[in-house]
Amino acid sequence: MADDPLARAGLDALLTGALRITVAAQSSSDVDTAALIDAFQPDAVLWDLGWTPDSQIAILNQFVEDYSVPVVALLAVESLAGMTRAAGARGLLLRTSNASQIAAALHAVVQGLLVFDATLLAAPSPAPTEPDLIEPLSARELEVLRHLAEGLSNKEIARAIGVSEHTAKFHVNAILGKLGAQSRTEAVVKATRAGLILL
Repeated sequence: MADDPLARAGLDALLTGALRITVAAQSSSDVDTAALIDAFQPDAVLWDLGWTPDSQIAILNQFVEDYSVPVVALLAVESLAGMTRAAGARGLLLRTSNASQIAAALHAVVQGLLVFDATLLAAPSPAPTEPDLIEPLSARELEVLRHLAEGLSNKEIARAIGVSEHTAKFHVNAILGKLGAQSRTEAVVKATRAGLILL
């Protein structure tokens, strides 16, 4: 997925013929994603965030919440790694990655693994600051927060902690309220900067 048609064409050409990779479809972020997922049922999504990724990260976060398809994100700069990981991407690579690196990452996330370019892992994390919480997070909320940072949907969080999806959603909303966050991505970013979780 990429908004730039040249980037989409380039990635298609790059991956065509790659070992055990079939490009099912190309798409931009403003299309009917549900129809594409239903039609092609991809094992994984390769998402090029482009050079101006602010809106893309929010769209990525919504995609991860709505679908269980793992995403490998291509980043233009290292500083985007934390936000993209918080949005739920299972793999982070630089846009300069070659076909074999991208193919390996796609295969890995399909197997449930996390994949990070070594350069992105080495990127400095923001210094922890004191959390500006309306009230402290409970032990259960901290557990849910860690799952949020892993990019899990409410349904997946519910399964992981053994509660109903409704209860998981309740915990997520409580976390957003206590952190003063408007989205799951913002909550994870704020929690990371506050030192509540490590990405």
